[in-house]
Amino acid sequence: MSPDDQRAIANSFELSRLPAGFHDNPFPVYHALREHAPVKPMADGSYFLTRYDDLIAVYKDTRTFSSDKRLEFKPKYGDSLLYEHHTTSLVFSDPPLHTRVRKLIAGALTPRAIASMEEGLIRMVDALLDRMEDKQLARGKIDLIHDFASAIPIEVIGNLLGVPANERDPLRDWSLAILGALEPVISTEVFEAGNRAVAEFMDYLNTLITGRRAVPGNPETDVLTRLIQGEADGEKLSSKELLHNCIFLLNAGHETTTNLIGNGLVSLCEYPDQRARLLETPELIKTAVEEILRFESSNQLGNRITTQPVAIGGVAMPAQTRLTLCIGAANRDPTQFDLPENFDISRNPNRHIAFASGAHACAGMSLARLEGQIAIARLLQRFPNYALAGAPMRSGRVRFRGFLHIPATVS
Repeated sequence: MSPDDQRAIANSFELSRLPAGFHDNPFPVYHALREHAPVKPMADGSYFLTRYDDLIAVYKDTRTFSSDKRLEFKPKYGDSLLYEHHTTSLVFSDPPLHTRVRKLIAGALTPRAIASMEEGLIRMVDALLDRMEDKQLARGKIDLIHDFASAIPIEVIGNLLGVPANERDPLRDWSLAILGALEPVISTEVFEAGNRAVAEFMDYLNTLITGRRAVPGNPETDVLTRLIQGEADGEKLSSKELLHNCIFLLNAGHETTTNLIGNGLVSLCEYPDQRARLLETPELIKTAVEEILRFESSNQLGNRITTQPVAIGGVAMPAQTRLTLCIGAANRDPTQFDLPENFDISRNPNRHIAFASGAHACAGMSLARLEGQIAIARLLQRFPNYALAGAPMRSGRVRFRGFLHIPATVS
C-alpha cells in the first residue's frame, strides 16, 4: 500500500463509520493512523490515539486524563441501569472509588491466592477437553469458544464469587449484552438488551449477597465475601458499589479471557511454524500467551477524558476532551516492537499494554495469564493436531476483539 493510500485511509477514518472489513482485520487501518494521523480528530470532537508512547503517557497521568465516564456516557445511556453500572464500576472510575474497590479486589487476587487456583484450573480444563472429545464423537466437530474458551472464565469467576455451579448458565449472556453496549455506536436493541442484563444480574446478585451475608465465606479466597466485609481499616462499598463491581468482575474476567484463549488457538492455526515451536518447546507457553495478548489484544480500545488543557503529539486540547486509546494499534507500534506484524511466541522483551498500564492496569491480569497458559498448553498437549473446521466467526465488535464461534476438530 502506497503512502498516499495510507494517508487517505487515515484521513477518512471515523470511529462511528468503520470501513468494510475492519472487524476482520483493523491493523492496516491502525498502521495508516499511526503513520499519518496518530492523534486523529473525530467528528464528535474526540481524538483517536494510536501511538504506544502517547498511550503510556496518558495511562501514567491520572490527574490530567480521567477514567470517570459520567460526562461521556450520559448522552449515550441517559438515566438507565447501563449508565449507573458503567459509572460505578472499577474500570470507569477515579480515586477514591477506584482506590477502594481495587484494594478490595486485589486483596483476594494475591499471587498466593492465584497460585492456589492452578491445580483446580488444570482439573477443570482437562474435564472440558474430555467433554470436547465426547462431543466431537457425537457431532463430528466442536466449537472452541462455546465448548472450551468461554467456559473457563465463567467457572473461574463463578468460583471467585461463589455462584453455585447450577446457576451459572446466564452469566455469559449477561456479560455479552452489557459489554456489547460499550461499542462506540449501538442500536436500540443492544441498548435494551444491556439494560435488561444489568437488571437481571442485579436481581440475582441481591439474592447471592443476602446468602453470603448470612453465611460468609473465606475472605482470603472468596471475593464476594471480601467485597461485602471490606477492609479491616473500615473501607467498605455501598450497596450500589457492591452490586456493580460484582458485575464488573464477571465482565472484566469473562470476555477478555475468552478472547485471549480463542485468539490464541486461531493464531496458532494461522501460524503453523509458531505452533510447531510451541509443541516442540512447551515451556514457551508464557511468552506465547504474552505474544497473543500483544498481537491480537482482547481489549482493543480504552477511553479517557482530559481534566485540563493539554497537548498530545503537538495537538492542543481543552479540558473535557474525550480520548479513545487504541491498544490494538499501540501493541503493533514499530517504535516499541521489532517486526510488530510478525507473530513470534518467543518475543522478549514484550512490553505490551493489553492489560492497560499504570493505576488502571488490570487487577486480574495474573489470573487471566494463568487461565490462558493452562488452557492453551493443555489443549495442545491433548490434541496437538486440532484443526479449524470452517471459518471462525468474529464477534463484530471494535472494542473487544475475539470470536463468537470457532468450529474445529480435535484428535
